Amino acid sequence: QVQFVESGGDMVQPGGSLRLSCVASGSSFSIYTMGWYRQAPGKQRELVGSITPYGTPIYEDSFKGRFTISRDNAKNTLYLQMNSLKPEDTAVYYCNAGRYSSGRFFSTVNSWGQGTQVTVSS
Repeated sequence: QVQFVESGGDMVQPGGSLRLSCVASGSSFSIYTMGWYRQAPGKQRELVGSITPYGTPIYEDSFKGRFTISRDNAKNTLYLQMNSLKPEDTAVYYCNAGRYSSGRFFSTVNSWGQGTQVTVSS
């Protein structure tokens, strides 16, 4: 089964930027629809956005404008560029593969990576 390793999380000040990475195992990354999720303390995991195998990103409304999802299929890597970070962006960020159903992205891989911690604080 495919596995994901997220990295790039850090502690940053409000207004700062970070780029997260997610590396997938195996040789089928280029055909996966991928998604970024996050889970803040005490809250459920929420979808940030997704990206088709061809590189078309789709964002949840709350994340439009500040976050950018991209991918490099040659490197089996998914990216999340986060700008103008706010304290409420503090969370563990995860990636997963999935599919679209009724216009929404759903993860389909049961095994999640460990995620990468993003902390936004002054």
